[in-house]
Amino acid sequence: MKNASKKTIYPDITIIGAGSYGTAMAITLSDNGRTVLLWGHNPIHIHKLNTQRCNPTYLPEIHFPKLLYPEASLTKAVSNCKNILIAVPSYVFNEVLTQIKKSKPQRNTRIIIASKGLEPQTGRLLQDVVYDIFGKNTPIAIISGPTFAKEIAIGLPTAIILASSDSVVTHDLQQILHCNKNFKIYNSTDTIGVQIAGAVKNIIAIGAGISDGMRLGANARTALITRGLAEMSRLGLAIGAQSKTFMGLAGIGDLLLTCSDNQSRNRKFGMLLGQGLDKNKAQKIVKQTIEGLYNIKEVHMLSKQHNIYMPITTQIYNILHHKKNIHDAAISLLRDTQKHNLHKTTKFFDN
Repeated sequence: MKNASKKTIYPDITIIGAGSYGTAMAITLSDNGRTVLLWGHNPIHIHKLNTQRCNPTYLPEIHFPKLLYPEASLTKAVSNCKNILIAVPSYVFNEVLTQIKKSKPQRNTRIIIASKGLEPQTGRLLQDVVYDIFGKNTPIAIISGPTFAKEIAIGLPTAIILASSDSVVTHDLQQILHCNKNFKIYNSTDTIGVQIAGAVKNIIAIGAGISDGMRLGANARTALITRGLAEMSRLGLAIGAQSKTFMGLAGIGDLLLTCSDNQSRNRKFGMLLGQGLDKNKAQKIVKQTIEGLYNIKEVHMLSKQHNIYMPITTQIYNILHHKKNIHDAAISLLRDTQKHNLHKTTKFFDN
C-alpha cells in the first residue's frame, strides 16, 4: 500500500483535488514515470484511495500506478513540491488556495490552474485570485481543453492547452506533463482567453442539453453551439483575450466536447432541465459539480459590465435564477437573435 503520510515524498507534481479530473491527471502522470502526490479535503476519502489503490467514488475500475501517493495532509502535499496543480471546483478555489498558503509551500511554488470557472460573487479570473493570495510575481499556468476524466485515466488520446506568460514555466511544465504519446500538450500565452473559454463553455453546454432535452433536434443544437462560440469570443475579446484562442482546443474544442457528449455533467444537467425537472432535482441526479450552474451569475455579470451581447447566457441565467419557463426562453432567444442580426454592433463571429 502506497501511503505518502508514512514517508517523505518529493513529487514532480502535487495535485490538489481528488475528484475525477484530479485523479485522472494523477493516474496518467504517475503511470508515465512522474511521482505524484494527490491531496483531497476528506481524510476518509483519501484513506479509501490508499487502501483500495483506486478512486472508488469517481474512477473505481482504474488501478493506481505505484508512483501515485494519496495524501491527507495538505502541509505534506505542498511543502516538498514546487509544482502544484489545482483541480477543485471554482467556488472553493479561493478557500483552497488560502489553505495552501497557510500550509507553508515552497517559495518558488508554481500554481497550475486546472479548475474551470470564475471566482464567486466577484467574477474574477482564477489567476487573479492566485495573485491576490500568493503575490503578483507567482509563476502560474492554466491547463484546459477538451478532456473527460475517464478517457485521460485509461490513456485514450487527449490534447490540452498549457497557457502561461512565463516561457520558463511553460518549458518546465511541458516536460512534466508531456510524458505520454497519447497526451499531447500545446502551448499558449493567452491565459485570459483560456480561462474565459473554460467558464463560458459550461454554460453553453447547459443550453445544448436543454435543447436536446426538449428534443429540438440536431440543427438547433448546432446553431446554439455556434452562437455560443460567438458569445464566448465576444466576452473574451472585451477583457483582453486573443481571438485565435477561441478557434483552438480551449475554445471550440472544449465547447464541442462539452456540448455534444453525454459524459458532460453540464450537458446532462441541461437535458434534465429540458425534460421538465427543476434545477434542484437535476443537481441531485447529476451528483457531481456542475460548473455552469455555479458560474452563470458571474458570466452574466461580466456581460453586463462590459456591455457584451450574450443572449444564450442571459436566457439560461433567467431559467436558473428567475424560474423562466424553458419554452419561453427559447422563444426569447430566437427573437433576440433576429433583432441582433438587424442591428449588428460587433464584428467578431457575428455571421
